[in-house]
This record gives sequence, C-alpha cells and structure tokens, in this order.
Amino acid sequence: MSVLCYNKSCGQRFDPDKNSEDACTYHPGVPVFHDALKGWSCCDRRTTDFSDFLSIAGCTEGRHSNVKPPDPVKPEVKTSPELIAKFNEKATQKRKPVEAIKRPSPDAPMVKLEQKVSPALKKVLEKLDLTVHNGPENKDTKEIKIGTTCKNAGCNKTFLDTSSNEEICVHHSGVPIFHEGMKFWSCCKKKTSDFNSFLAQPGCTQSKHVWNKAHKGNKFIPCRHDWHQTGGQITITIYSKNSIPEQSYVEANSTVLNIHILFERDQKFEQRLNLWGVIDVSKSQMSMTSAKIEITMKKAEPVLWARLDLPPPEPPKEAELQESSDEN
Repeated sequence: MSVLCYNKSCGQRFDPDKNSEDACTYHPGVPVFHDALKGWSCCDRRTTDFSDFLSIAGCTEGRHSNVKPPDPVKPEVKTSPELIAKFNEKATQKRKPVEAIKRPSPDAPMVKLEQKVSPALKKVLEKLDLTVHNGPENKDTKEIKIGTTCKNAGCNKTFLDTSSNEEICVHHSGVPIFHEGMKFWSCCKKKTSDFNSFLAQPGCTQSKHVWNKAHKGNKFIPCRHDWHQTGGQITITIYSKNSIPEQSYVEANSTVLNIHILFERDQKFEQRLNLWGVIDVSKSQMSMTSAKIEITMKKAEPVLWARLDLPPPEPPKEAELQESSDEN
C-alpha cells in the first residue's frame, strides 16, 4: 500500500516497506520570498517566477515521510469586555453633520490680500527698467526711419517713403490665444495647430499703418486663467508675464474677489468674481512670479465648490414682464 510523502518539494507516493535512506529528494528548509525573488532557505537558487520556484529540485536526500507537518500556530488575540464595549460605542456613534455657514453680504469691506513676489520676477523687472532708461533717446518721435516695420499685429509692411502712409494696413486688432494646442487670434478665431500657419494668417481689420507705437495708456487684455481646488483651499492661476507688483493687487471680502493686474508695462487684466463659496480672507494670499500669478484662497468651510463663481442672475421671463406691465 503506497502512502503520500509530506517532505517539502517531494509529494510522491511511496511504499513504506521499500523506503531507503536515499529514496526522497526534498528541501529541509522553508520557502523564502524577498524582493520578488523566491527560493528555499536550505539552498541558494532564486527565481522570480512562481512556477520555476515550485519546480526547484530538492537539495537533500533522505527517507520519505508520511508524517503530516503541524499547521502553523495562529497568534492568540486577547480581547476584553471593555475594549468590545468601546468599539461598539464608536461604531454606533453618529457623525455630527457640518453646519453650513451663513453667506456673508457681498457689500462687506474689501481687504487687499498679502502679496508675495518671487526673486526671479524682481530680477526681470530690474532688467526691463534698465533697458527703458538706458535705451537710445529719440527726441523727434514724429520722424520715421526708412525700413521701420508696422507695429500692428499681423502686418509685415515696412516704411519706404511718405506714400506708405496712404496704404491700407490689414492687421489683427485682437490678441494671440494659445489654448489646448490650438493657436488663433481673438478677433477672428481662425484656429490652427501649426505655428507657421498661425503667423501667416491674414489680418481681419483694415486701418492705417502705425509706425511709432506711442503710449496710449494701459490696454485691457483677456488674460488666460484657470483654477483648481483641494479640500481646504481654492487656487486661481493667471498667466500674466512680468507683472508689476506696485500696480497689481487683489482685494476680497468673504464672497467677492477683485483682481487688478498690470503686466508687460502697458497691459491690464481686471476681473470681479462673486465666489461660489465663502473664503477666509485673513488666510488668503497672492504669489507673483515672472510667468504667472497664483491667488490662493482658504475655504471657510471644507466643502467642494461646484464652480469658481456664481452664475449670473437669470433675466426675467417674458410672462413675468407681461404680468408686471398689466399691473401697471
């Protein structure tokens, strides 16, 4: 009658009457699994494949054994009635709901947020300031040099003589926009993914050439911006290069945000937001770098905002307007 051998890595059936000292080849050690390598503690062979591990031949010869190894002893877990009572009490305890904060008035006084300026932005602004002050002075600003390029966007015409002033300038009156791999002008919105095609787009506006770009005050620019949120704060990112800290600020109360940014010397970005939620103004700030501005606002309550600002109020319906006119 054959019986099963319980030696590790053997698993053969044998006849107890024909069991000899070299009948079984097995592993006397234990399996070792470490850093994705598998092997036996009694020999040095290692492998990363589990099938190869199972097929590793034994390293020791001896007699077959029909004695089943004892099951591993599980550690005893001690519990006490006090611990069980505490666990049941916490499990049945209901979590208190977070009380909603009453929305403050949007007419509350505005406070300017703390402003942090990066050293890189300070260096860039110092270089730009030196360029302006150390550049060549042109006392006669009305004089136009031959070969001067038209300053209108999208126009590559150059000044030849006084007849150039009579030419029609075809240019773009808007600003370039780069978004999600597409490039276009805000005035005509002919989108393309190729930069050379974008530069070659003909203008959509006709006017006179501008040879000397005189300072005409700050221009309002629809600057690209984005926002994201975490559990405790809202971050607005405004992609304005070389912003001027002395003339840029963000002021806010608990529900309203006013953004005023001056960048690239004469470009201005302004926006007023009626925030979707409530913020803690004292723990909010704005950080300025050479490439962007980040406005970090601390949430007054840890809730997820559905959007950054409140939607504009809906106009009155025609039926309501008619009823009001009938009453009058």
